[in-house]
Amino acid sequence: MSNAILVEELQKRFGSNTALAGVDLAVPEGSVLGLLGPNGAGKTTVVRILTTLLQPDAGRAEVAGIDVLREPDRVRSLIGLTGQYAAVDEYLTGFENLEMVGRLYRLGKRESRERAGELLERFDLADAANRPAKTYSGGMRRRLDIAASLIARPRVLFLDEPTTGLDPRSRLGMWEFIADLAGGGTTILLTTQYLEEADRLADGMVVIDRGRVIARGTADELKAQVGGQRLEFAVTDAGALPAMVELLRPLAVDEPHVDEQARRLSIPVSGGAEVLAEALRRLDGHTADIFDVGLRRPDLDDVFLALTGHAAEDDPAAADKTPAEPVPVGGTR
Repeated sequence: MSNAILVEELQKRFGSNTALAGVDLAVPEGSVLGLLGPNGAGKTTVVRILTTLLQPDAGRAEVAGIDVLREPDRVRSLIGLTGQYAAVDEYLTGFENLEMVGRLYRLGKRESRERAGELLERFDLADAANRPAKTYSGGMRRRLDIAASLIARPRVLFLDEPTTGLDPRSRLGMWEFIADLAGGGTTILLTTQYLEEADRLADGMVVIDRGRVIARGTADELKAQVGGQRLEFAVTDAGALPAMVELLRPLAVDEPHVDEQARRLSIPVSGGAEVLAEALRRLDGHTADIFDVGLRRPDLDDVFLALTGHAAEDDPAAADKTPAEPVPVGGTR
């Protein structure tokens, strides 16, 4: 299977800030790649280079086998882009917004109008089709923006945090639609901080932090890097935690983690239910008032913490401060 997106040693600096320090990634045709990382990791810079909105300082990038620097117009004709913020004309109606984008893609008046109607129905915006976009809620504008990125049936779709601002119901609907697009053969590069979103949608994942790739693989492969299961206890008195650590340390496969402020203890273990039973036996008669106990596998939140040292929403010092630029007419949005 050939790659619809190929990036090799991509580098970009903004003054003294290194946004990308040699990023490599590949996205096979018809698959979904989740590009994960904290705020400022470099995700949006990668997307803007791949969609011809920004030039790299070094490295190579191809979309559908086309070099983004040598033939940007060809690339734009094959892709769709939804950025982090809805880019709609507030004074046009929803229908007019989509029709305009279709005409910019040179679809012709009839096809542009047909596609506008189809997408308004698909994104549950038909009832608001003739209202100015300035009357739309934030979630409605987001759906309209994503619909516009699909007007020309792109072979490769870039979704830069596409569900930001959507309510839970709309987010679930968007996940279903993205999955349908991938099932139909569209290649998708998805940047997101909703880790459940990446877990559900992405065939593979690349984690970047401070402009560098620090991990890649499937969700299960990334979780395996964090380790096995964890015993977790919540107590009413943080003063009981040190004694609990000493009682349970023989069961740990790595150093226990104590959060005194949250009054919680997390212990990396292996062995499943048996180790939970043994832990409870060891704590039998202990004075700690345990109000919650559980055994769980690591999730993608744990992956972020383990790989980057901070959560997905944290803003590291090396921020991805890609300057805003106008979008070229007749291609990406």
